[in-house]
Amino acid sequence: MSTKPPSPEAQAAAAAEASAAVPQTTLFLEMEHVEVARGETVVLHDLSLRIARGEQMVILGPNGCGKSTLIKTITRECYPIPSEHSCMRLFGYQRWVVSELRHHLGIVEASLPSERTPVTRGRDVVIAGLLGTATLWPYQTVTSEMRERADTALGLLQARYLADKLVGHMSAGEQRRVLIARALAHAPEMLLLDEPSNALDMAAQQELREVLRSVARMGIGILMVTHHLGDILPEMDRVLMLRAGRIYADGSKKELITEPTLADLFGAKVEIVERDGYLHAW
Repeated sequence: MSTKPPSPEAQAAAAAEASAAVPQTTLFLEMEHVEVARGETVVLHDLSLRIARGEQMVILGPNGCGKSTLIKTITRECYPIPSEHSCMRLFGYQRWVVSELRHHLGIVEASLPSERTPVTRGRDVVIAGLLGTATLWPYQTVTSEMRERADTALGLLQARYLADKLVGHMSAGEQRRVLIARALAHAPEMLLLDEPSNALDMAAQQELREVLRSVARMGIGILMVTHHLGDILPEMDRVLMLRAGRIYADGSKKELITEPTLADLFGAKVEIVERDGYLHAW
């Protein structure tokens, strides 16, 4: 039951439908009865969901519940199963050329973009993001404007000191700063983060969360996937919970982040404490 990316003809049609200018819609994402398969297995079941432009929210759920597949569907790495009863729109359009769509999205993954990244300097990692590549190649032309935009993005995260440092010589927290700067350099409307604190030690997690709070205060939309309660920023109010590929709950943080709800979602006894606006569970 695997699905395939659109044909060249469909890509051309999408190009005609969606230009670099985003339509005047208040919604970032609309899903109606969407199902998504990975290989022969249906991972997301009958999802109906709306996310506003500029909204800052978290997708919470146990491992294997479909969180990352939802992000990959939004970024067009996965595609919904075609159905006359389903519909998915991004910024008001059902079809997009992927390169155009990603002008409007900043994507931050837990892993480095390329095996060459550790021997690449921080500024060049950010510039490569502007060029849509995992790393810089000799044939690519880098303009002074690109360097300026990269330095500006690093500056927003108080990370200009990393511009000339090799990524392989950075701490895990510093690497994550550079990857966020890479995602922000083209001024996206929405920042998508998939398990942002994975593989980070305690100090790096705290550093990452403060960096993300600074991004949230800029008014950039944030869609974060996590199974760690401590990743939820104080600025985030809406929580979408997934379980077994279905929406388990969708509502405010105050309403949903409770010990009984989390115990049922994760299948384990949970205790919650709050500190400095952050929630923690064990």
